Amino acid sequence: MKIKDKNIGILGTFIASILGIASPLCMYGTIPIAASFSKSGMEDDWIASFMMSSILLNPQLLIYSAALGSNALLIRLNVSILGGFLAGVLVRIFYSHKEKKFFNFEGFDEKKNKDTDPNMFKRLLKNIGRNIKATGLYFLLGIILTVLFQMYIPKETFANLFGSNSGFGILMAATLGVPIYVCGGGTIPLLNEWLHSGMSMGAGTAFMITGPATKITNLGALKIVLGIKHFIIYLVYVIVFALISGLLIDLIGVTV
Repeated sequence: MKIKDKNIGILGTFIASILGIASPLCMYGTIPIAASFSKSGMEDDWIASFMMSSILLNPQLLIYSAALGSNALLIRLNVSILGGFLAGVLVRIFYSHKEKKFFNFEGFDEKKNKDTDPNMFKRLLKNIGRNIKATGLYFLLGIILTVLFQMYIPKETFANLFGSNSGFGILMAATLGVPIYVCGGGTIPLLNEWLHSGMSMGAGTAFMITGPATKITNLGALKIVLGIKHFIIYLVYVIVFALISGLLIDLIGVTV
């Protein structure tokens, strides 16, 4: 029996989006899991939701984002769920009736689990150590960049670029997320300083969407399973979703 045959319809797309955020794996770890889902009969719309939300947010980045304040944290959580959900809905609308699938997982299998220490406490310590090793250097780099930003860039200039002109500021922030975003934890100190220096919450939202979605390692992994046509569709979706989300947040008037 196929996973999709459980008759929960589009609700499954929403659930898949939440599960994607709950997944602590990087994209290269998520793809084999998604491949196994596909092999088990899960349709591409659920997989799209799972992968999209997994790209935008994970439990570790969610914890880091608490440093940005409750408003930014809630916005990041909600736009990540919504981004995954809408991605699944669009795949459901435009690709569910087609024979050709949106994803191509040929050659991908679920990786062997190396986290097998029978002692749960030791397993926890090993996972914490791996996370620190993977993100610690980037977090330190983010702090250094924040200090340099505070020293050499006047807050008034930054506020004029990313605060007073909402549409242009959101576009600039979305663009800035492409080259700067290397590690989610490493951008938190910078983003926190930017938001308190005049960046609008809408611009910050756009940065939080395009940053992880266009992270070079994520793009490399996605291009393998999407192919060039669907990869371009993915990039267009990310940009449009980031801009609309940012504009709506500023229109509502959410602040830090």
